[in-house]
Amino acid sequence: MTTPDVDEFAEPLAATRRALLRRLARGQVEGRAPSLVGAVVREGRLVWTGSRSSVDGPAPDTDTQYRIGSLTKTFVAVLVMRLRDEGLLDLGDPLAKHLDVPEAEGATVAQLLSHTSGLAAEARGPWWERTPGALRPETVDIFGERPLIHPAGRRHHYSNPGFALLGALVERLRGAPWGEVLTHEVLEPLGMGRTSLEPRAPHAGGWAVHPWADVLLPEPAEDTGRMGPAGQLWSTAGDLARFAAFLLDGDDRVLGAESLAEMRAPAVAPEEGDWDGGYGLGTQLVRHGGRFLHGHTGSMPGFLASLWVSAEDRLAGIALANTTSGPAVGAIAADLIRIVAEREPRIPEPWRPLTEVDPALLALTGPWYWGPRAHHLRLRADRGLELSPATGGGRASRFRAEPDGTWTGLDGYYAGETLRVVEGEGGAPAHLDLGTFVFTREPYAPGDVVPGGVDPEGWRAL
Repeated sequence: MTTPDVDEFAEPLAATRRALLRRLARGQVEGRAPSLVGAVVREGRLVWTGSRSSVDGPAPDTDTQYRIGSLTKTFVAVLVMRLRDEGLLDLGDPLAKHLDVPEAEGATVAQLLSHTSGLAAEARGPWWERTPGALRPETVDIFGERPLIHPAGRRHHYSNPGFALLGALVERLRGAPWGEVLTHEVLEPLGMGRTSLEPRAPHAGGWAVHPWADVLLPEPAEDTGRMGPAGQLWSTAGDLARFAAFLLDGDDRVLGAESLAEMRAPAVAPEEGDWDGGYGLGTQLVRHGGRFLHGHTGSMPGFLASLWVSAEDRLAGIALANTTSGPAVGAIAADLIRIVAEREPRIPEPWRPLTEVDPALLALTGPWYWGPRAHHLRLRADRGLELSPATGGGRASRFRAEPDGTWTGLDGYYAGETLRVVEGEGGAPAHLDLGTFVFTREPYAPGDVVPGGVDPEGWRAL
């Protein structure tokens, strides 16, 4: 194996570091934030951090806690997906199968995760983010006079009470408070010892900045109780870097890569007028500078947070501020990714041959024809296959090998569809059956098993 010329895990080059710090500094000044912390994760490792602060005392660093608001939702979604993977629930289950909540009757677990349950955006007053959770001691207490705003499944409507219900669902199926479950099942395995439901020193204080004067007002930091799964967590840039690495590649102790990929797949159409944004399962999706990013933003009184991951670039950006409004932390975190990706593009992994090959699979590779349309079938690692048109655009998909000798589509038009090899006389491959589509070795050859038959005179000139 050759040694790469550039260490992908090294800190960014000096010019890149300066550009990152400048972007952070601009964000702090333009947003008038008492403090702002930024971080970049590359190939699963924290490679750059920076901070700007106008508050007396030591400057915040990767160990300083900030409240992360709705980033909490992605953590709760991971807990729900763990329950799904263990067979304790199905995403299509009505919530009523597991919880007695008439206000959400008919909404499914998936709809709660994707904010399509139709539930109201906010909990019953007073303003839940700034008041004690003791004001809403039971699940029923989070609902106002109109708990259901839209029919379930009809449209994306962001709902904080919806994630309060998902936290209650975790508690019901685990038999323990959701925060304890999160600590045991996610935070401890990922080494996130500085993420907690309550602030732990050192932590930033939350401030509001006057809109017309450079003066501050301290914000309260309440325990939101039943609404906690919607935005209770405190964390650090260092811990969120670990979480970003997990969101990129998964961790079998917590959640596998396939389930995480499911979380970042668009679950609903974007809202009208916002075609650069969408939502998966507990995960926000955006396009920024031509890049597809997944992660989440968050806000609570006195705090703003953002974490974005670019799977294609193998990069993540994090931005944390201690102000109620001001700096565009979502854009800042996305720009940290952009700066590194543009100045130091990722070097592709070296091509390597397969370590073993099944001759029967090797014999399947090469050209196949869907009618007159030529396709290429390639063999990948772990007995996987890749089917793509020989020329131009069209339906291309990767396929995962299954124990029964078939393959399942992973993406594109054939996602979830079954590919099987149909044998002919002597056991040789005769054709491929892909969701009833027939792929043959020759384009419409006489005698081929093609639905509708093949004209016996074959191809002809006019």
